[in-house]
Amino acid sequence: MPTTEGAPGHGNVAHLLPPSWKRSVTAWLDEDTPSFDYGGFVVGESPAEARLLAKSQGVLAGVPFFDEVFRQLDCTVEWRAKEGDEVGKQKGEKQHVATVRGPTRNVLLGERVALNLLARCSGIATKSAGLLGLLRNAGYKNTLAGTRKTTPGFRLVEKYGMLVGGCDPHRQDLSAMTMLKDNHIWACGGSIPTAVKAAKAAGGFAVKVEVECQSEQEADAAIEAGADVVMLDNFTPEGVRKASKSLKERWGRDRYLIEVSGGLTEENVADYVCDDIDVISSSSIHQGTKHVDFSLKVVPKEKDANGKLGGDESKDV
Repeated sequence: MPTTEGAPGHGNVAHLLPPSWKRSVTAWLDEDTPSFDYGGFVVGESPAEARLLAKSQGVLAGVPFFDEVFRQLDCTVEWRAKEGDEVGKQKGEKQHVATVRGPTRNVLLGERVALNLLARCSGIATKSAGLLGLLRNAGYKNTLAGTRKTTPGFRLVEKYGMLVGGCDPHRQDLSAMTMLKDNHIWACGGSIPTAVKAAKAAGGFAVKVEVECQSEQEADAAIEAGADVVMLDNFTPEGVRKASKSLKERWGRDRYLIEVSGGLTEENVADYVCDDIDVISSSSIHQGTKHVDFSLKVVPKEKDANGKLGGDESKDV
């Protein structure tokens, strides 16, 4: 079933992409073929049809990037599944997910770039949806977010995968929200109020300020100084429940959010679930995630009785 939480529950996630994203696809194609296309010379430009096969189970994500690779190479893509669908459900079977048509040279020119994009993005969407489902089963009703620990030059695709998986992508970059971590506080002489005041002055009313806190006392100082979000970083599950409950009782529930982060994975995240936590953030949904395995196979053309290549009859390849 398509994901209905987060952004996918309100519209087409592809509509979030900035105007610049297509230039990234061009750069990725340039990187993969910086000079001569020797393999393309061998196969030529006769019409070809290739099947995109899902070889492992996961959530399909990255459709716009896959489409754009082949659009720039004058090929077409016909999808048999929608973004957010679970594909490869039948173990041991290869699911036909899409068909690519175009000049043989161009289909093969885009093959690896398109597959890499789709495999990585789908892997992140799959892990995001999986961890979100685990939290929902544990009774958590609030937000699961990623982090800024993304691959340089590939952040847009990775954040996109989180969104397709139903998660919050967290801040996009250093300009999206001011996060004052321990290094920022130490550089300000250890004063949380000083750091928050400076951040508020620079960002104005439009930029939220989050403070990474190592203790409940630091969280108190951050909230009092006007922080919009306090992050309880590397707390124990018991410490999180105690601190978040105490903070909500002391400061109310409306003027700030409590985020919990630090080493949260599928193995331990359920232990942190409680009603007083507004956001759980984890880099495990996008760092080191397993890819969804896809392949692209050109459909061989049948030969007629005279040995000439004929129609487009398909074979399971």
